[in-house]
Amino acid sequence: MLSTIGGFAAKIFGSSNERRVRGYQPRVEAINALEDDVARLTDDELRMRTDKFRHQLAEGASLDDILVPAFATVREGAKRTLGQRHFDVQLIGGMVLHEGKIAEMKTGEGKTLVATLPVYLNALAGKGVHVVTVNDYLAQRDSEWMGQVYKFLGLTVGVIVHGIDDEERKAAYACDVTYGTNNELGFDYLRDNMKMDKEEMVQRGHSFAIVDEVDSILIDEARTPLIISGPLEDKADLYQAVDEIIPVLGAEDFELDEKQRQVSLTEAGNERFEGILAERGLMKGSLYDIENVSLVHHVNSALKAHKLFLRDRDYIVKGGQVVIIDEFTGRMMPGRRYSEGLHQALEAKEHVEIQPENQTLASITFQNYFRLYKKLAGMTGTASTEASEFLDIYGLDVVEIPTNMPVGRADEDDEIYRTAKEKYAAIVQTIADCRRRNQPILVGTVSIEKSEQLSALLKDKKYIAELGRNALALADKMKGPKEQDIKDYLSDIGSYLVEMGTRTKGNADPIPHQVLNARYHEQEAFIVAQAGVPGGVTIATNMAGRGTDIQLGGNAEARLKEWVAAEREAGREPEEAEIAKKREALQADVAEKKKQALEAGGLYVLATERHESRRIDNQLRGRSGRQGDPGRSKFYLALDDDLMRIFGSNRMDSVLKTLGLQDGEAITHPWMNKSLEMAQKKVEARNFDIRKQILKYDDVMNDQRKVIFEQRIDIMHEEDVSDTVKDMRHQLVQELVRTHIPESAYAEQWNTAALREAINGVFGIDLPIAEWADEEGIADQEIAERILKEVDEKAARKATELGENNVRQIEKMVLLQTLDHLWREHLVTLEHLRQVIGFRAYGQRDPLNEYKSEAFVLFEAMLANLREAVTGQLMHVELASPEAQGGMQPVELPEMYASHIDPFSGLDELALADAAIAAEQRGPSGPAPDRRPPLQTRKAPTAVNPTDPATWGRVARNALCPCGSGKKYKHCHGKAD
Repeated sequence: MLSTIGGFAAKIFGSSNERRVRGYQPRVEAINALEDDVARLTDDELRMRTDKFRHQLAEGASLDDILVPAFATVREGAKRTLGQRHFDVQLIGGMVLHEGKIAEMKTGEGKTLVATLPVYLNALAGKGVHVVTVNDYLAQRDSEWMGQVYKFLGLTVGVIVHGIDDEERKAAYACDVTYGTNNELGFDYLRDNMKMDKEEMVQRGHSFAIVDEVDSILIDEARTPLIISGPLEDKADLYQAVDEIIPVLGAEDFELDEKQRQVSLTEAGNERFEGILAERGLMKGSLYDIENVSLVHHVNSALKAHKLFLRDRDYIVKGGQVVIIDEFTGRMMPGRRYSEGLHQALEAKEHVEIQPENQTLASITFQNYFRLYKKLAGMTGTASTEASEFLDIYGLDVVEIPTNMPVGRADEDDEIYRTAKEKYAAIVQTIADCRRRNQPILVGTVSIEKSEQLSALLKDKKYIAELGRNALALADKMKGPKEQDIKDYLSDIGSYLVEMGTRTKGNADPIPHQVLNARYHEQEAFIVAQAGVPGGVTIATNMAGRGTDIQLGGNAEARLKEWVAAEREAGREPEEAEIAKKREALQADVAEKKKQALEAGGLYVLATERHESRRIDNQLRGRSGRQGDPGRSKFYLALDDDLMRIFGSNRMDSVLKTLGLQDGEAITHPWMNKSLEMAQKKVEARNFDIRKQILKYDDVMNDQRKVIFEQRIDIMHEEDVSDTVKDMRHQLVQELVRTHIPESAYAEQWNTAALREAINGVFGIDLPIAEWADEEGIADQEIAERILKEVDEKAARKATELGENNVRQIEKMVLLQTLDHLWREHLVTLEHLRQVIGFRAYGQRDPLNEYKSEAFVLFEAMLANLREAVTGQLMHVELASPEAQGGMQPVELPEMYASHIDPFSGLDELALADAAIAAEQRGPSGPAPDRRPPLQTRKAPTAVNPTDPATWGRVARNALCPCGSGKKYKHCHGKAD
């Protein structure tokens, strides 16, 4: 009843979203009213408006005060540089982003162009605006494409991609507008907080960020913390030894839960494993004895590798490496590694070289990184299904922006088949029908394996011909007039399939198609750009965050680029007039092909399965029907699909058999769609709970991280930290005295011998504390004061010996290095605590509260250790040689690797290099590099002669100097640059 009343009220007053959108209309009209006046300005006059706006802000105006004229300026700038004019709905999207909200805009509505409005407006404040993309390719593309507008209006533009050095990063962050990926921005934040000098920090603050594909970054990627780690000792032999045992296990030896993605040994399996390990001399005692904790970790990793992770679905083996496949995009992720030893276990399983494990040096979740920004906004085509999570976690409202043209796509009911064989037969038949009628079709699959399985069917001439004969046979059985339409369709498609299967010559595919998945990422941009040509068949593993529009008829500019590249490869450099003529011809051809595609019904999106998340399905659907184009979408399902199987398809199978569903027949009904959406909502709710739980635990560590990072920055900004060092020294003395001479204790209870030993150990001073304690009427505080006097005198002598300048540098260096070392150890301890704290629930105690209290105790202990370690080092420090007194060498950061790890599945989701960058580095056909180099120690090419700087080429300032000194280039031969 309430829903009926609500629907009736919405019809009269409009939905809450419609009312919000209407609220922006007056400012849209004001911007439109300025259009003619702004259009009459010269380029220089238009550019001068930027200085005028900055002057107004300096005099106290707010960004909202200048929004209307600023947006009008950007619109005109885009018209002059890009030849594109912002639609009214794009102006509304810009205002939504400026307010720090999420703008949900359908595919093809020009989100990239929308961002220029709030980016320009907020960049005027001079604090820098970050535009966050999902990969390096989009960051580079958008910075160059939209950068034309910003540069035309007098703003500076930078881009952060993998492979640039710190100097280039610092320059990019100093720009008015900075494009970069979520991974690179988060990584730079962590690395900045490991630097030893404030001048080496690259970021300059977190004022305003616009996140493109916000759902992909803040929800999908937010399940995983961003981690910087360093290598540990090599345990390859142990991984191989454990891996050899796993195949010996039977089904009764382990329990597998696909739904939760968990696997564990049964009691019988545990006994069997212990016996084999003991027999091979790998273990003493029980597997779960405290000294075998590391071994348990190896066993669990090997079990997961063999029983949960499948080759060609979760990862592929390429160039002697295990390369992860991203579950959301289906792309290869070179550089990413599974955590907790899982990647090493997979390498042992696949018999490739096993790389060493890493230790965490710093980490942060994307939730906590993006909450650093004073204002955050985002844009995507699909956010409403997760609106509650955006509001709950980030405080971000979702506003649905109406499309510029009404959506002309027809979303049809799902077709559900009993078996995958029947489903694929129907899919191939539909693909063939689209190709026969010249309708472009985009086929979405959930994995590489499924896309190649479908591709194999489209290449199989016997299968295609047999499918056609079956269709013709079915058509012959149809007699009645009511069945005439179906009979005609089956006759047409049957004849076409038989012809394709029998008359296709040579190696040609009977149904030509393009496969877009992780194996073919290098052709990705061109394949996507041409997916809208009439009769084109494109099979895509996943279309989330591809960043390229599918335009009906194809993309003339993409074809022109390919033609120019081909001409250059042939040794010809096309002239401008020739290129212009070719462009005109291609545009005419594309226009003709678009007409054909429109007549055939527009882009047909066919999905072969439903994803766990409705949002991923909607992203695929949204590829069709851009800018008012017609289109269709349909999902083909089978009861043995993963989602259907996990959520109880056995019961449905028996029902369908009872109803008499024949082979090749499908069930189609809106109720089925609703029930599937309910299953998806359950999975989404579970995933939200997982992310929320991760965040609650990370918030505990985040509070500590903030304290440590703020302290580091304060220390780096101080030229003289002697007061801090003195306070730590005094606090340590007071703590030692309190420990050995408690306030309320009698003199005979004082442990003066232990106090003397502790003072000697930390400060290197042997004091007659026992004799002082024998003096009449002496108190603990007086003993503390005498110790402090002796300690301070030694510190003063040490300062004189070493020289005032050296002491100041040493104090700062020791303080930062020790803080970093203890913080890393603290992170490892917290990781271990996190893994076991759940067991407290068995004792009726809340694991989260227990984690908070334990983490606080550990943090206090870390600070106490910091005081003792810093003081002890400074009281014993000596310079290695008299020559060293001329100046201290800067401390180098340790070898580091970046990873983005899911603590539940162990999936490493951080790509150090986007596929396009990796391909560029190794050339068009060369093999992928065996292993990514450490970030701080990229090796020089083999042709480099250390004694001849002429052979070094361009050396990054933070790379090791090619001369072999072991110093950074900027501290060695690069000093003069």
